[in-house]
Amino acid sequence: MEEQTKRKINNQSGAAMLISVIFFLFISLAIIGGLVSPSVREYKNASVNLNSKKSYFLAESGTEDAFYRLLNNLAISGSEVITLDSNSATTTITTLPGGSKQISALGDVSSYQRKTDLTLLIGEGVSFNYGIQVGAGGLTMGSNSEIQGNAFVAGNITGSGDITGDVVVAENNHSISGVDVVGNVLAYSCLSGTVVNGNLTYVTGGSHTCSVSGSVSSQSTPISSEGFAITQTQIDDWKAETANGVAKSAYTINSNSTVTESSSVVITGNMGVGSGATWNLMGTTKIIGNLTINSNSNVNISDTLYVTGNISFGGGSITQLSSSYGSSSGVVLSDGVMTINSNTTLLGSGQTGSYILILSTSNSNSAINIGSNATGAIFYASAGRVMVNSNANVKEVTGYAVSLGSNAILQYESGLANLNFSGGPSGGWSISSWKEIE
Repeated sequence: MEEQTKRKINNQSGAAMLISVIFFLFISLAIIGGLVSPSVREYKNASVNLNSKKSYFLAESGTEDAFYRLLNNLAISGSEVITLDSNSATTTITTLPGGSKQISALGDVSSYQRKTDLTLLIGEGVSFNYGIQVGAGGLTMGSNSEIQGNAFVAGNITGSGDITGDVVVAENNHSISGVDVVGNVLAYSCLSGTVVNGNLTYVTGGSHTCSVSGSVSSQSTPISSEGFAITQTQIDDWKAETANGVAKSAYTINSNSTVTESSSVVITGNMGVGSGATWNLMGTTKIIGNLTINSNSNVNISDTLYVTGNISFGGGSITQLSSSYGSSSGVVLSDGVMTINSNTTLLGSGQTGSYILILSTSNSNSAINIGSNATGAIFYASAGRVMVNSNANVKEVTGYAVSLGSNAILQYESGLANLNFSGGPSGGWSISSWKEIE
């Protein structure tokens, strides 16, 4: 009996111990679970947060890529996909009423998606990012000519002048020869007679026999051309805004007299401004014919001037923008040849950032001919050659082809990188909104 009682007590003690162990085990598991679960949860949250942020910045990358292409007139379709680190962003570009653009980009990282939206309005800005930009016709530099800025040329560069900035020679089989460059050179070939004080990068297959102070390297990728700052659409829009003036017949302003056109006009026939005369244009002006501005005369412009024929600026004449332009710039454009004779002065409004743009759409080999000692202005020949003669001093030149005469100076100013025009649309874009929408 006593032995049976002892056995019973031992069994009860064992059961109690087992219960205690099980209870302790559950308590331990509960504690461990309580400690591990938040860590696992935090790890998952951190992973989700990281992928979400990656998705957001991927979407931003897609938006910025599309924005860059639009700003620089590069080819882009309505839908683009970019891939970074095996993840993708899909960018959709939509044209809104009025010509505005909406760029929507969807970033996707491990099925975590973020979406950004950028709305661009047609701006009034044109960016001249180079002191000189030349098309396939190439750049020729005379002795002691100088470009104080960067140069982008989609043809050959030849001559004996100086370029103080960097030089890019686009497209295969084009070269730079005989020019001194203070900065770096990127070209298919750099030939003997050229002195590069910076670094040279040439394209595989090209040659590099020039003198280089810095490093020399090669790349296999061809150098792509860039579109000009002003498109034909923009030029057409400037023309269109001059079409609705009061119709008038052409006339000649007598020497030393003053005539004021107080409203927008469309003048049919060849127009002449006599020597020493003053012509004030208070609105848009379209001349269906030629315009001759004789020596020592003054033409004051308050809005866009468009001439379907040729324009001749006489020696000693002054053509300038009205003070009403403020810091904005104005346009004088022609479908014919533009001749800027010696000692001609072309001025903005007088405020910083204001310039006068002299633009010809002619494909002539002398679409714009700038005489000796002519000063000021931006010169732009979308299809022809700009000839800058000896001792001329200009701000910026863009043309299919450009020739700089001896001692000609092109003096690029930083304000040209963000040029605003008071009238008509142009090549810039302004940001209306930029935000995350999903």
